[in-house]
Amino acid sequence: MQHNPTAIVIGAGIGGIATAARLAKNGYNVTVLEKNESPGGRCNQIVQDGHRFDIGPTLFLMPEVWEETFASLGEKMGDHLDLRRIDPTYMVRFDDGLQLELTSNIGDMQAQLEAVEKTAFTGFLNYIAEGSKHYKVSLDKFVGRNFFSIFDYFSLKNLPLIFKLKALGKHYRNTGRFFKDERLKAAFTFQNMYLGLSPYDAPATYSLLQYTELAEGVWYPMGGVYAAIEALVKIAEKLGVKFIYNAPAKKLNVEGSQVKTVELGNGKTLEADIFVGNADLPYIYKELLPDPIAAKKLDKKLYTCSTIMFYWGVDKQYPQIGHHNVFLASDYKASFDQIFKEHNLPDKPSFYVHAPARTDPAAAPAGQDTLYVLVPVGHLDAASEQDWDERVNRARKAVFERLSKEMGIDDLESHLKFEIAYQPKVWKERFNLEKGAAFGLSHNFWQVGYLRPQNRHKKYKNLYFAGASTHPGTGLPIVLLSARLTTERILLEKGTITVQNMVNAVAAATD
Repeated sequence: MQHNPTAIVIGAGIGGIATAARLAKNGYNVTVLEKNESPGGRCNQIVQDGHRFDIGPTLFLMPEVWEETFASLGEKMGDHLDLRRIDPTYMVRFDDGLQLELTSNIGDMQAQLEAVEKTAFTGFLNYIAEGSKHYKVSLDKFVGRNFFSIFDYFSLKNLPLIFKLKALGKHYRNTGRFFKDERLKAAFTFQNMYLGLSPYDAPATYSLLQYTELAEGVWYPMGGVYAAIEALVKIAEKLGVKFIYNAPAKKLNVEGSQVKTVELGNGKTLEADIFVGNADLPYIYKELLPDPIAAKKLDKKLYTCSTIMFYWGVDKQYPQIGHHNVFLASDYKASFDQIFKEHNLPDKPSFYVHAPARTDPAAAPAGQDTLYVLVPVGHLDAASEQDWDERVNRARKAVFERLSKEMGIDDLESHLKFEIAYQPKVWKERFNLEKGAAFGLSHNFWQVGYLRPQNRHKKYKNLYFAGASTHPGTGLPIVLLSARLTTERILLEKGTITVQNMVNAVAAATD
């Protein structure tokens, strides 16, 4: 009697949940092991005293990728999520008093941009057009497919596209082709921080981020981004996936070219036909595998930045704070240098404030507010002294000062009911993120595509990876693509489906 193949997924982040559900849909018996008490990973939530916070991502982008994920599982996204478009997407504030509302309303954008720079609106249209090309080519030819060899990646068909995508150029410098005002360059490059990158180092390809926001929209699922996690877990369980919480993996036991079992923190071992690592990939190599050489190579790669987070329950409302708010530093370049070169908190940090109750009143008690603050900061660095208590205090002070100066909010501290703060050590301890890098491995030319750690171990042929630090990279919709690509590779290599069937299945799901 033939039994269904078995799979163990280590980590219940969104990539692990989506991979588990896809495998179950294709006939696997799947178990997901999660070290924490609930699913979601960095997409988890905090609920305290009637205040609800998403811990990590707050932006719901690229809805077509989400729709394909639900469709591949036999579901409709609209049956599970109540999405609201946020427009204007942000209020961007500069310390000289300039304010920009980034919006899909072309007339409003024209008036705002031309008030800053006479030719800026024409530059904006050309910039978004370039972002559209980058987005479509990237998704079709690079981000949305697997690469099985270096020749597959640097093929005669792909080489011209790499130059077309400006993968060797820098984002901030390229933006100078469209805008002259330094503040406008900042307003259209700060989105690189979604990927934990500096716009001075990020490939110019990432103009696609602004296109996705303004053309396809920034959305908010009622209930927060965690509502999407809950929906996918519910679907996965419906498909037969078993989730085990408070079950940290301690070691992967190998034999020859195969992983045989996973040992848990309590000493119990579980076996399966295949294993999928959704924990941070460098952590798996360093802590779970007998692979010190590979772990050292990964340690030398570039990592994204980290963040200091404040989750504030407030006993009054501040209606002047919109849903998404960005405060940019006066010395934009110096702030990124301090983050990425010195691994420090900038003297004058940029930061982001999220007020979900503007759209979703259930995020806070009546008459009160739920405020989420993200301050980019350097990751953990063993080579330098890092006083995180001092940096958290300095970050908090900087946020209070700018809210007071620019929005007239001078009583926020006295109205805090509670504060929960995260910093790089917390990211590392709670989510096993190497160096406390909140977004995983960085993305530069040498760490994308085939050059990024692949989604199957080179030696252990039944060990696969899904998540931010493997191909194709970080960001919620990109990690959903990672789940699709990893599942496709598993099904292809284990002989479950043919290449043509895989292509047909993807085409049918996206029609």
